[in-house]
Amino acid sequence: MGGAHSHSSVPHVEVGTFPRLALVGGLGVLALATLVGLFVLWPSGDDRPAAAQYAAEGTTFPEAEVVSVSEPCPVIIADPTAPAGSGEEWPEHCNELTASVDGEEVLLQVPPSVAKSGLRPGDTVKLARTPTPEGSVIYGWVGAQRDFPLGALLVVFVVVTLVVARLRGFMALLGLVFAGFVVAKFMLPALLAGSSGIGVALVGSSAIMFVVLYLTHGLSIRTSTALAGTLIGIALITAIGMWGVHAARLSGVSDDSEFLMLHAPDLNYQGLLTSAVIIAGLGVLNDVTITQSSAIWELRAAAPAMSRLKLFTSGMRIGRDHIASTIYTIVFAYAGTALAVLLLLALYERPLLDTLTDESIAAEVMRTLASAIGLVLAVPATTAIAALTVPGATDPDVVTDE
Repeated sequence: MGGAHSHSSVPHVEVGTFPRLALVGGLGVLALATLVGLFVLWPSGDDRPAAAQYAAEGTTFPEAEVVSVSEPCPVIIADPTAPAGSGEEWPEHCNELTASVDGEEVLLQVPPSVAKSGLRPGDTVKLARTPTPEGSVIYGWVGAQRDFPLGALLVVFVVVTLVVARLRGFMALLGLVFAGFVVAKFMLPALLAGSSGIGVALVGSSAIMFVVLYLTHGLSIRTSTALAGTLIGIALITAIGMWGVHAARLSGVSDDSEFLMLHAPDLNYQGLLTSAVIIAGLGVLNDVTITQSSAIWELRAAAPAMSRLKLFTSGMRIGRDHIASTIYTIVFAYAGTALAVLLLLALYERPLLDTLTDESIAAEVMRTLASAIGLVLAVPATTAIAALTVPGATDPDVVTDE
């Protein structure tokens, strides 16, 4: 592993033998531990709970063409003081959808959200067709057919990434595919099998970071410093997340967990919440550590005579600006995904402190704060590692550009 990055635009910095061996040796030990963790925690087919049945036996899922969509039923709030039978009733033919399946028109009740989704005659939807013992057929709503818009966005995303980022973008896409493989084939099955949520998250996150960082940014000492800072950040987020989950007495059980509790009884929901905290911080953590490592490399190339202390101080000035913008990213990302919940809380007009102590909100607040703290602390850690890895103050002739 050389001291230079694979791209010609990156300055070449001659890294000493001792810092090179210390950094690579430490990462080698962690890589070995990650491989051992993968071997130990990798679930077998016998460990995984039995697959849950999605629909009744014999059910098929045909595509249908929308013929008509009724208006959504109005929301009627009953007056408890009104006499019985005097309340407003729902209008007829609301929350209904007529669709054509194999030339046959069927009428079915749909959730109110369907009528508000903008479905129009001619759109394609997916239904559930279940035969009954009497020989008839019952149709149920599954969802709108969204293959084209989602596929189109995926193609545009790939094309834009390749056109703008070129080879680096292609490598990033490969890293994203690998990360998806680790999540789908290792982390989710291992969690369902009842393995330690923290152990699975640590091993899976480390494996992802080892491959993604080197694949995207090249095999170099500079990338290795970013990887070391990333792993330190993961360890910090893990420790803070574990403390936060237990100190706040968070169960990790949400409204969506009831089905999981029924079919995956071995799940440790506190460990699952902690693993979610770890995974949530990966993307932004990778961003700040690679930026800090690159900043130190560029500073050393531009100022060979700068002392390590000044190098660290200058790098931290860059890091502080990055921290400020990244914290906004974390908070607004949560606000965007939880906007409906926040609107509901605003409607109730409950005191802010009471709202924050509700489990569903407290879990998200804890996840955001744990990720943010680990992220902030990873900046000085990565900056320090990079400042200690590059050569000390030396004659400018020692540092050259490739």
